[in-house]
Amino acid sequence: MHGVYVLQSRTDGRLYIGYSRDIKHRLEQHNAGKVSATRKRVPFALIYCELFCNQADAMRRELYLKTGWGRKYLNRTLTETFKMKNLGG
Repeated sequence: MHGVYVLQSRTDGRLYIGYSRDIKHRLEQHNAGKVSATRKRVPFALIYCELFCNQADAMRRELYLKTGWGRKYLNRTLTETFKMKNLGG
C-alpha cells in the first residue's frame, strides 16, 4: 500500500505532509531524527493518513495536500475531527 501521511510536531505544532510505502517505518525515521526536513522539530505524532493502491495516486494526493487548497482541506477536516483551532503550517 502507498500512503500519504500528516504528522504534527509536538514541539511547535506545525504539520508535515509526506508519502511512503511504509508509514509506520517512516514515522520512526522522522522521530529518530533521520529525516533532515524534520530533524529539528521531533517528536511527531501521526494525525492523518490516506492509503492508495498505486504510487501515482498517492504522490498526486501528496502534492495536492501541499497546495493552498489542500492545506485548507486538511485544516477543515482535522479541525472537525479533532476540534483543533489552529494546526499551523
